[in-house]
Amino acid sequence: MRVLVVEDEPKLAELIRHGLRKRGMSVDVAGNGESASVMAGATEYDLILLDVMLPGVDGFEVCRRLRSQEVWSPTVMLTALDDVEDRIRGLDSGADDYLSKPFSFDELMARVRAVTRRGAPRRPTQLSVGELTLDPAARTVERNGEPLPLTSRELSLLELFMRRPGEVLSRFELLEHAWDNAYEHRSNVIEVYIGYLRDKLGRETIETVRGAGYRLRT
Repeated sequence: MRVLVVEDEPKLAELIRHGLRKRGMSVDVAGNGESASVMAGATEYDLILLDVMLPGVDGFEVCRRLRSQEVWSPTVMLTALDDVEDRIRGLDSGADDYLSKPFSFDELMARVRAVTRRGAPRRPTQLSVGELTLDPAARTVERNGEPLPLTSRELSLLELFMRRPGEVLSRFELLEHAWDNAYEHRSNVIEVYIGYLRDKLGRETIETVRGAGYRLRT
C-alpha cells in the first residue's frame, strides 16, 4: 500500500512513517495542508492519514477539497480535538474514520485495515445533479447557487432522487426511504409530496413513469 501521512509535527510524522514502513507500506509525508492537497491530487494513494491541526489549510478543508476533486482515497483523521462536534465535522467533511491523539499504533493499524478493506468508492460530501446541489450534512439545497426552502420530508425525497438520478423509483422505494411504517402504501402521500417538489423545483424536474414510479431528469 502507498500511504500519505499529513502531519506537521516532524517527530510524530517520522514515528508513523517508520511504523508503516516496518509493515511493508510505502509512505510519503506532507507537512501542511497545501502540500497534502497537491500530493493527493497527483498520486493515487491507498490511504491518507490526515492531521486536523495543520498550519494554513486545516485537515477539514483538505478533506473537503480532495472529495470535491473526486479524490476518494480512504482517509483517517488524526487529531488532538476530541469533542463530538469536531468528530462530526471531520466525518462530514468526507473522512472515513477519526482517531484522537494520543493513540496506540495497534489501534491505528486496526483502523487502517478497516478503512482499506472498504476500498475507495465515490463518497461525495455533496450531491450535484444538473442545476441542483444538495448537502446531506447541512440539510440544504441550492439551485444555481440559490437556496431552496424545502421541508425535511421534501429534502429526504430529493436526496434519494439525487443519489439515483435517471433511475425510476417506485412509490414503495420512496415510502421506505422517507416514511416509517405508520403510512400505508395505498396512501397518496407520495403524489402529494412529488407535487410539492415540482412546485419548488419546476414541473419538468421529476418525471412520472406510468405504472412504474418517478425519476429525476438528469
